[in-house]
Amino acid sequence: MLIAEGAAGPATTPGSPNGSVTGPAPFTALVDSTGVVSVPPSPTARPLRMLADVRALLQSGKVQEVKQLLRANAWPANHPIRKELWPLLCKQHGKAGGVSGDGFYWDMVVQVFGSAELPERPVGLPPFVEPSRCHAYHLTRSGRACADRVISVLGYACPDIVYSPAIYPICALLLHYVTEEEAYHCMASLVSCKEKTFITQTKLLYEVTWKTVMQICRKHVKGAAVHLQRHCSSGRAERVYMDWIWWIFQGLPFQHLVRIMDCYFHEGVKVLYRTAMAILLLFHKHSSANSSEWSAEIQKNGVDLALNKFCREMPVTPQKVLKMAFGIRGLSSSYISRVFIKTEMLLKSRQVMHGSKQLVRSRSSENLPNSQSQNNIQMVSHTLTIREEDKRKKAMHTIHYISNLFKMSEEVYNDMLLTLWSWLPVRITMYQPILLYTTEEHGCSLTTFYVRVEQHEPTLLMIKTCNNEVFGAYCSSRWCERNQKDDRGNRQAYFGTGETFLFSLYPERAKYPWIGVEGDRNVSHGAELFMAADSKMITIGGGEGQAIWMDENIRYGKTDHCATFNNPPLCPSGDFEIRVLEVYGFATDMN
Repeated sequence: MLIAEGAAGPATTPGSPNGSVTGPAPFTALVDSTGVVSVPPSPTARPLRMLADVRALLQSGKVQEVKQLLRANAWPANHPIRKELWPLLCKQHGKAGGVSGDGFYWDMVVQVFGSAELPERPVGLPPFVEPSRCHAYHLTRSGRACADRVISVLGYACPDIVYSPAIYPICALLLHYVTEEEAYHCMASLVSCKEKTFITQTKLLYEVTWKTVMQICRKHVKGAAVHLQRHCSSGRAERVYMDWIWWIFQGLPFQHLVRIMDCYFHEGVKVLYRTAMAILLLFHKHSSANSSEWSAEIQKNGVDLALNKFCREMPVTPQKVLKMAFGIRGLSSSYISRVFIKTEMLLKSRQVMHGSKQLVRSRSSENLPNSQSQNNIQMVSHTLTIREEDKRKKAMHTIHYISNLFKMSEEVYNDMLLTLWSWLPVRITMYQPILLYTTEEHGCSLTTFYVRVEQHEPTLLMIKTCNNEVFGAYCSSRWCERNQKDDRGNRQAYFGTGETFLFSLYPERAKYPWIGVEGDRNVSHGAELFMAADSKMITIGGGEGQAIWMDENIRYGKTDHCATFNNPPLCPSGDFEIRVLEVYGFATDMN
């Protein structure tokens, strides 16, 4: 049996006299460093910054300065800084799902494998990896076994991971510089991060990423994308884009890859998007001339194989690739998020239209979303502005309405909508929103409101007042339940479930869930008043006041603190005049 080691072993520095070690060994004992090629910094370049510089910036909260430092410092592949730099960058993204305590990893190893010793036989990998994509780079046999073990433990600790072939090569790269235990905690931090995306974990999101890359390439590196398309048969271009992430993890030389990871561990997946675009730009530049070597390669073997070979033989330095990647203009994080979101929701809506999933109806607090399911929502996974292509006209109306609703920059209002969408119950985010009712088109009448809305469950109400406040409510039950009667034949005053919640978007942004949603307090009847309606009014929330009340003409309303949601008044004055009311449903199989 082999005992897993994470301590750095002897490693020669390429280019040093007689292969002697200069300074701390850059690689762990799990690496065969003889094949590692390093590109030294330019003699005219400024001295490389040290780990202390990065740590000081992070401790000061200077995230942008860290970003620029990582992009600019061309540490060669055999630089010892990554032993501490990569864990420092990874662990800033969270508490590794609450499993970062000392000894946790080895306890898990013993629990899963029965021993901390490396088995001589290969470890069975989780089904979310692709065996053909398990690139180990310069890891030794023991290094590969450690990578297998880290991925297996990660799969055991994170059962929500369904499909994530990029996890293995990222883990293997970490093991070149950090211990097995550190590699696990780095991976756990990346997987559990909620603020930005590092690793997609489902087949749906894997598809969303390549479609996102295809769309942003066609817009922001149009010449290179057209060049690629020109050399592809019908539909073949999509197949090429499907492998975009493998241009990087399978194609690029090791010295290029580690420099990309320096930035990736801080900034997230957008670094990989930009790198893919830079690869396309460079490929276009080197293959556009008919007499070029790469043009001949395209003619001989096809553009996909030529592109893969181009990546392997990348003719420019790692720093040149990064400079080109980060030099692409107009490619903001918010823009990338919007493309990603729209692509994801379009794919989800297609799944729904094909009946791939059936919505489970919630009729009691037993089915309320718990805190863990809410945490599993990635913010970039949701939006309110998606429609099917055959409903483009209505979609454009809704998008323009929302744009006018907030009267502010596109980035700010888009962020508000993403926040609102992240508050919805997890199962509802699978379905596309539909504009059911708007006072601008359908008039100001409760009768019309009920005709258009009452059969839909759930609904989302958004109110804009004449003072430009924006707030509303997620209503869990059908409005037609206002007509239901109890066992004695009396019409019930209130209806709905504990999934109902209030929200405010402008000027304050806040969510006010039912006070009983956590299940840790005794809730009185006065705090279970969710929805009420008749021919004269609509009310949401009750007990000590009404959170939202609107009159029969949908013109005037008031808002107070109520016991059901323990909310403050949703606008300062308490009374408001309605400028616009919009009601959204969701395209479920049941609607």
